[in-house]
Amino acid sequence: MKKFKIIGLILLVAAIAVGIYFYPTASMYFYGKKTASIDKQTAFYVPTGATLEDVLNDLKTKGIIENTEKFQEYAELRNLKQETLEAGKYVFPKNVVYSKVVEDLRKGNGKKETQVTFNNARTKKEVAEKIALTVELSAEDILKLITDEKFTSKYGFTPTTINTMFIPNTYNVYWDISAEDLIAKLAKEYKRFWTPARKAKAKKLNMSQTEVSTLASIVVCETIKMDEAPKIAGVYVNRLRRGIPLDADPTLKWVLGDFEIKRILNKDKELDSPYNTYKNRGLPPGPIYIPSVQYIDAVLNYEKHDYIFFCAKEDFSGYSNFAKTNRQHEANARKYHKALNERKIYR
Repeated sequence: MKKFKIIGLILLVAAIAVGIYFYPTASMYFYGKKTASIDKQTAFYVPTGATLEDVLNDLKTKGIIENTEKFQEYAELRNLKQETLEAGKYVFPKNVVYSKVVEDLRKGNGKKETQVTFNNARTKKEVAEKIALTVELSAEDILKLITDEKFTSKYGFTPTTINTMFIPNTYNVYWDISAEDLIAKLAKEYKRFWTPARKAKAKKLNMSQTEVSTLASIVVCETIKMDEAPKIAGVYVNRLRRGIPLDADPTLKWVLGDFEIKRILNKDKELDSPYNTYKNRGLPPGPIYIPSVQYIDAVLNYEKHDYIFFCAKEDFSGYSNFAKTNRQHEANARKYHKALNERKIYR
């Protein structure tokens, strides 16, 4: 009899142990949700100092959980508490199970490194917003620095020209990097980009690095055809050397603040702005886009020719007609304007 009691006690202890082990998982069935609803890999960020309530609300907003109260009850059973949360970037796979979400957060499995990229950006604000997507910094944190004249002068730029220091790429940084350290890293990458060979080409053009990037910012706005970019750059180099105004339509779009305009009007050419390259000779004060490496190199390796005009082709292929004389250019322009009229494009 005593033997059976001992066996019974052992079985009871074992049952309790199994119950304790499986209770959290079983509880999720009770709460009616074992798998997250996300249908693709999802990045989730836990900011420094975030409360458990903040994290749960963000998890719900991201669609990773559906019911914060039930999930919190489950999370607490798995010992996820305020003091166990760690800031970082967490990446959850498609249909991630809740137990993994809790375990990753509880163990601090978030990545301390992340990547920032700012391709296809036009303004400082756009750059700041793109960077802020993947680091703990806000866009305002970054903007505060790159619009401060004293700060930008440390790197040899002004708030107007600082955009030329940003070389579009993907950079590995710490999730909680400070704004100052972030700009310092970008400055370091900028110096690395401007190799002795590139500097020599800029010198041969009689242009500073900032001027090269400013011209590249116009070229990138003129064409999406990379194979034509060096030829367009050559037109602008010819005009600069002859002292002819650039007459660059993208600079007027910058002044107008409307980059979707298809047609520049004569009244636009009278706008009073240092960025109006119809009224002012030379380059504008700063870039009107953040040019990619390819477009900067297109300027440095511009095509040598005698063209001083170009106009979009009337077939809307994205390519241009080039001309050496004003008469030829006006003929090309008439064909393009006729095509615009036929498509009822008046602005």
